[in-house]
Amino acid sequence: MLKLLHLFITSSKPVVEILLITSVGLYMALDGVNLLGPDARKYLNDIVFYVFNPSLVGSRLADSVTYDSLVKMWFMPINLLLTFIIGSLLGWIVILITKPPSNLRGLIVGCCAAGNLGNMPLIIIPAVCKDKGGPFGDPENCNKYGMGYVALSMAMGSVYIWTYVYNIMRVLSNSVIETQPSIESNCKVPLISSREEEEDNHKVGRWDRFKRRMVSLSEKVNLSTIFAPTTIAAIIALVIGLINPVRELIIGNVAPLGVLQDSVTLVGDGAIPATTLIIGGNLLKGMRSSGMKRSSIVGVLVARYILLPISGVLIVRGAYKLDLITSEPLYQFVLLIQYAVPPAMSLGTITQLFGAGESECSVIMLWAYGLASVSLTAWPTFFMWLVA
Repeated sequence: MLKLLHLFITSSKPVVEILLITSVGLYMALDGVNLLGPDARKYLNDIVFYVFNPSLVGSRLADSVTYDSLVKMWFMPINLLLTFIIGSLLGWIVILITKPPSNLRGLIVGCCAAGNLGNMPLIIIPAVCKDKGGPFGDPENCNKYGMGYVALSMAMGSVYIWTYVYNIMRVLSNSVIETQPSIESNCKVPLISSREEEEDNHKVGRWDRFKRRMVSLSEKVNLSTIFAPTTIAAIIALVIGLINPVRELIIGNVAPLGVLQDSVTLVGDGAIPATTLIIGGNLLKGMRSSGMKRSSIVGVLVARYILLPISGVLIVRGAYKLDLITSEPLYQFVLLIQYAVPPAMSLGTITQLFGAGESECSVIMLWAYGLASVSLTAWPTFFMWLVA
């Protein structure tokens, strides 16, 4: 009973921290204070998107990823990708059942797919490692290896958020504002008859038609939106982390250019509090008027806190039975925790960028993090029993 109470208090700490910072953002957005109004939130969100988040992901990934760690933990990136894919599928099921407004579809898919792989595991893992009689052995080694697992988990999770989830939400947000073709355009008479067009197609070779299609596709695809600043930072960090001479030059306390790593880390530490303040500011609008149905909120909570952890148990234990992962309890525990965390705070930044569902995102976050202490007590307790 005491261990359960200790785990509850431990899992509640990051939740309370986020709720407190959210309340500060809410206060700053009040009309009487107006320190975090709509324009201020937009400018702060741009700083998070272009500066804070790339610095956070780049510093974590470069510090934690080496060739040896990737070989040892090769299943973790796959496991993380599965959490995003399964979560997005559950999000589409929620959309089909609850039928939310079109502008909120991307938000629902994002909340179901992207989990908080940052400050939640960073606090939970050291806490469960303190128990000398726990299933994870020596507290010092547990903390050392556990934080290595969490660092890779956090870095890879951020990469997936800013490549996979970011582009899903971008596509769904853009599809909402696409206008229907006008009556005038539907009544236009083609300048070339279909028969003449067919004859021209016979004259043009396959290679020319292929080149035309590729040019047309390249004009439609905007690489600047696919490769978000965080994705570019992750690529640079991987290059630094995997090439030993470059790594020894920049990463580490005795590295000649270690001040670069320290500076980037210092800037990246501002990402989480800034994002949380923005969510708090958007919450004020959500409390006044929100288009989010209660059924959609319940659907997101059921997907994240019940269905996703159950699927995680099946996947991780199945991988263990197939000898895809080692029998190390701590490694399995970290893999399982990735399925049980609340939605990622970065979703607030993404919705602010696209201008679709900012207030509704804050409402979902309020409910999700309000119930997170219960979920992050029940599931980790079960996970520790399962891997022991």
